[in-house]
Amino acid sequence: MTQTIDTPSAPAASTESQRVDAWLARFTDALASGDPAAVAALFVDDSYWRDLVAFTWNLKTVQGREEIVAMLAERQVPTGASGFVRTEDATDADGVLEAFIAFETEVGRGDGHLRIREDDDGVDRAWTFLTTLQELKGHEEPSGFTRPLGAVHGSDPDRRSWAERREDEEAELGRAVQPYVLVIGGGQGGIALGARLRQLGVPSIVVDKHDRPGDQWRGRYKTLCLHDPVWYDHLPYLPFPQNWPVFAPKDKIGDWLEFYTKVMEVPYWSRTECTSASYDEAAGRWTVDLVRDGEPMTLHPTQLVLATGMSGKANVPEFPGRDVFAGEQHHSSAHPGPDSYAGTGKKVVVIGANNSAHDICKALVEAGVDTTMVQRSSTHIVRSDSLMEIGLGALYSEQAVAGGMTTKKADMTFASLPYRIMHQFQIPLYDQIRERDKEFYARLEAAGFDLDFGEDGSGLFMKYLRRGSGYYIDVGACDLVADGTIKLAKGGVDHLTERSVVLSDGTELPADVIVYATGYGSMNGWAADLMGQDVADRVGKVWGLGSQTAKDPGPWEGEQRNMWKPTQQPGLWFHGGNLHQSRHYSLYLALQLKARFEGMDTPVYGRQEVHHLS
Repeated sequence: MTQTIDTPSAPAASTESQRVDAWLARFTDALASGDPAAVAALFVDDSYWRDLVAFTWNLKTVQGREEIVAMLAERQVPTGASGFVRTEDATDADGVLEAFIAFETEVGRGDGHLRIREDDDGVDRAWTFLTTLQELKGHEEPSGFTRPLGAVHGSDPDRRSWAERREDEEAELGRAVQPYVLVIGGGQGGIALGARLRQLGVPSIVVDKHDRPGDQWRGRYKTLCLHDPVWYDHLPYLPFPQNWPVFAPKDKIGDWLEFYTKVMEVPYWSRTECTSASYDEAAGRWTVDLVRDGEPMTLHPTQLVLATGMSGKANVPEFPGRDVFAGEQHHSSAHPGPDSYAGTGKKVVVIGANNSAHDICKALVEAGVDTTMVQRSSTHIVRSDSLMEIGLGALYSEQAVAGGMTTKKADMTFASLPYRIMHQFQIPLYDQIRERDKEFYARLEAAGFDLDFGEDGSGLFMKYLRRGSGYYIDVGACDLVADGTIKLAKGGVDHLTERSVVLSDGTELPADVIVYATGYGSMNGWAADLMGQDVADRVGKVWGLGSQTAKDPGPWEGEQRNMWKPTQQPGLWFHGGNLHQSRHYSLYLALQLKARFEGMDTPVYGRQEVHHLS
């Protein structure tokens, strides 16, 4: 049957909220009609519908009416979405009306965000539309009125205490009871997901090689602090206290993660290292070999999550001469901090000019260590206070909280901006920052430092989403570069000698210590190590958007490659990113896993194709 897109009549409603309500009513009716074209007629030509699990059982953005029709042709009727309502008063931002919404599907309840604008024919149509699954009907998390009682009232043949029940559960899980989900990696990502799965009643284990939760942070160089502010970094269920530092030191983060793991009762195996994993297609489960506190074990989870993080697999370049260099050399992730070198007279050369390089150089020179930073390519720099005020202030700040902004509303607002147009919102912000801090940037350039604002001027967030590298949030190191306290050298590394680093232009830098602040590889490197290169190739590159900018080759993907969603390898998932992403996207990953655990039908629309192997 040929479908046509009819033009809806212009609404008579006048106030912002009335106009949004009228659109939602038309949208609900169009969904109920079963006609995808009728739904698509409610969107402008250059529209974006971002769905996080609710319709697609995927993280998927469809663009324009044609893609909306294609998605709904498969998912409109089975999803059974209805009851779309506005949850707060709508607002007007330069003629674009915005509102938070709620709705239901056949299997769950969802929240979302809507932007509508008056189209050329005077009719209100949607420009951006976000739908997210928040809970599964019949499988809601026990909270509020349904929270556990805790105490045993009345007669109960099971007289075990809460602690005894937990001990028995821990003793059985992984031995008498196999986990449905095994999460490899116990940093903030794995812990957040473990907490979600615990609340959803999914048998799971989070494993990590370190001695204690939080050691991933405790073991880093002593001056490390978060560069994102506290309002951006809360974990699920338990926000940081009101007196928590704006930029948390690494040891406080480590302690918080350990505390969080305990009070949220995350099933967590420390001192556990996975050695191999293989998937049985016929049985639909994994065989995972691991060593727990010296004891070899084998688990058979149905779902395997690699939560090894964006900063997990160190990228150490194989420069000629590495084998002849007589001094100390290590990756930034293994850097012990400045105390090992203070007062020794040693010269340190740091290869790299992004976040870790600046932090390490700053700490070294403040301890009196002769330190040279080698910048091999341009770096985006943004001052921390400018980023907080201009880049994050509207959503994640004390002022935003005082104005009624909640973490969930901030996350939903941020998620409502499709990646395809996010740079358009970021460019004006970074234009403001560039003007505000022009003298700061001029001093850096005068010192010879190569700056950039991203290939399209969109700054930090787009660089992070596209490639996960290439930037530094300045907390003081740049002044030390500008005044020469941190020595600056530029160019590629040609080779190492016994006592120096030689650059491509022949410049020789004396060195007793080399720190490789050279970033991290794609997360599918962990898949290759554990499961073989064939599995890694089946999955393809992890992270990036396909923006056709440096280190993010096309074609356009629409969402982060392979993150928090089904991959081409059955039963294999990837989870990671910063604390904000660990909090927000752990919900959608947990709901996908819960649905499968309960045997629900989860047909994936638009599973990502593989275009790049690493």
